[in-house]
Amino acid sequence: MDVELRASDDDRHRVVADLHRHTTAGRLTLDEFSERVGAVWTARTLGDLAALTRDLPALPDDRATGATDVGHGRRELLVLFAVAALTLLLLGGFLAVTR
Repeated sequence: MDVELRASDDDRHRVVADLHRHTTAGRLTLDEFSERVGAVWTARTLGDLAALTRDLPALPDDRATGATDVGHGRRELLVLFAVAALTLLLLGGFLAVTR
């Protein structure tokens, strides 16, 4: 990683998410989290962002642990719910027309 490269908003969002996960794990206090998040939004380079997490251990990759499957499962559940609701509406409309 070239520490002099400019950081993007996606890079900043990633670091904030990592800081949140470390706070949830008890590695950072809420005050430390707030302080570091403030520094994330003023960071200009990837090196500035890396300095904010240098003292924290590496986090496991969500894709490797299956954490992204939770979001996928919720999406499937929403689609199933929408199909069931549409089916009930069509059935209700059919019953109203045929009576």
